[in-house]
Amino acid sequence: MLEVRLQQHAPISLDVTLSCRRGELLALVGPSGSGKTTVLRSIAGLNRVDAGYIRCEGQSWQDSEQGLSLSPQQRRVGMVFQNYALFPHLSVADNLALAMSGPSVHHAGDIAALLGMVHLPGMEKRLPAQLSGGQKQRVGIARAIMQVPKIILCDEPIASLDPSSSKIIMDIIYNMTKKRNITSITNLHQIDVAVKYASRIIGLSKGKIVFDGPPSALDNHTIEKIYNTSIKNLIINGEMHHD
Repeated sequence: MLEVRLQQHAPISLDVTLSCRRGELLALVGPSGSGKTTVLRSIAGLNRVDAGYIRCEGQSWQDSEQGLSLSPQQRRVGMVFQNYALFPHLSVADNLALAMSGPSVHHAGDIAALLGMVHLPGMEKRLPAQLSGGQKQRVGIARAIMQVPKIILCDEPIASLDPSSSKIIMDIIYNMTKKRNITSITNLHQIDVAVKYASRIIGLSKGKIVFDGPPSALDNHTIEKIYNTSIKNLIINGEMHHD
């Protein structure tokens, strides 16, 4: 169980309390600037928050009252970034090998197996420039799994991808979450994708949670509340549009 309470005043106001169980894929949705990325980076230990706590399976990762804040490496969090965050001069295998630091990681021999799991067999020697956007993101997911994480955090992992690549990425994230029984939190702009894949959806607006529930409970009125606009302004050519 992941338990989070975060408060922050700048650069955006944030007041969020949430929890997430093992095997649960939680989707954070909301407009740009609502705090989605800040929540993920704070859980990962990449952002400083003014007050609150982060606890995972009974271990305190952060507690403002106690002055406790574990490093990102100590938290065993796998992070998947929107811009892939791969080293361009390193091969796929070397990018993955960089994740192998500390006792709780896979061994180098697992690189081929992990690449197979993300549908990139035989890609060990490729450079990032030789990969498509979807392939780069799959390397990013494999790198996150290399760390044997308790939690995987995905920051808009399909924002720059076409529908076919997006489906592959979301299928992988979903399957990893269920098969490995880990906690996954994914930021998404695409409501339809969140409804399809998430166990639970959290809607953020101006740094506060305005919806927390199953996809079946997310109706048009709630979507308008999250995005603070009429539903007609969120639809282009029959599809939900969130920028």
